[in-house]
Amino acid sequence: MTDFDTPPPAPEREHRFPCDNCGSDFRYDPSNQSLTCDHCGNTDQIGEGSGQQHPIRELDFRSALDAKLPQADIEETRVSKCPNCAAQVELGDGTHAAECPFCATPVVTDTGTHRHIKPRGLLPFSLDESTARDAMTNWLGRLWFAPSGLQEYARKGRKMQGIYVPYWTFDAETKSTYSGQRGTVYYETRTVLRDGKRQQIRVPKVRWRAASGRVARFFDDVLILASRSLPSKFTEALGPWDLSAMEPYNPEYLAGFRAEGYSVELQDGFTQARAYMDRVIERDVKFDIGGDRQRIQRIDTQLGDVTFKHVLLPVWLAAYKYRGKTYRFVVNGRTGRVEGERPFSTIKIAIAVVIGLLVAAGVGYGVAVSEAANR
Repeated sequence: MTDFDTPPPAPEREHRFPCDNCGSDFRYDPSNQSLTCDHCGNTDQIGEGSGQQHPIRELDFRSALDAKLPQADIEETRVSKCPNCAAQVELGDGTHAAECPFCATPVVTDTGTHRHIKPRGLLPFSLDESTARDAMTNWLGRLWFAPSGLQEYARKGRKMQGIYVPYWTFDAETKSTYSGQRGTVYYETRTVLRDGKRQQIRVPKVRWRAASGRVARFFDDVLILASRSLPSKFTEALGPWDLSAMEPYNPEYLAGFRAEGYSVELQDGFTQARAYMDRVIERDVKFDIGGDRQRIQRIDTQLGDVTFKHVLLPVWLAAYKYRGKTYRFVVNGRTGRVEGERPFSTIKIAIAVVIGLLVAAGVGYGVAVSEAANR
């Protein structure tokens, strides 16, 4: 028995912009990249009348750790942590209860506030909900051994939710010294006895020589997921993201969408970024050592000018249930790439196994008949 459900309705909007024509709420429309009123059709350009936008400014990492960021870079919002998936759910000023947009768990909050670092930039949605749903439908149609109900789910075209997912980006200047060994492969000829005959074979050997040096690299926008509500293996697979197209943060882009608060703290995010940097530096060191093989004994890295940004990236989210378990999948709001969980139909797998066995048996019978005829 298959039980499919729609994603939960989005809680009350965090950012509302009234239409100056009829007073209804504007929403950001990715198809024309403007604010659109669904009630009267009025449109308004993003940031109109606000003057020229400033480039996205990096923030100093050490100042943030020491709680010395300017007050202008900090904001307070009402955020409640979902008890089921740990998403940071932001609620409007008049909202005291809602459903988590990630797992439909009821979330109740008091009027407390949460201080956090403001977003500095975002990638606006460029795909509307209809286009994202088409991408999801095509993805579902290509799944092997999926329950037949998935196709029905896709055909009904249930609504998806647009979520801005939080990320950290880190910049750093790195200078590393290293010591190790460079290996050069050479061959020795040996005589061996095989099947009663003497044969000569070439045996590879490695000649090692001490090596040391320096490498330097500037890391720009190392991207780290700042959410725990979505599996990182799915969000990582949605990339690459065109961060060069990022816009300075403007809440008008959030009209009609949700924005998740970050649940991975800045220090934890940098720990992940540093692990990525270390892997890249190790690769640089091996390239600098050269030779056929490399051994690294020591790498000492100095970091300078470490900066960061809190940014938001667009994701369309859908969820379905199969035999009591919730499955989710996500669509890149810029490219339409789809990733997600999926159930398997045990009936379809069993049928495929039976067909495979029948085919194998048929092939075996045909071979046996052919061999008998040739005798």
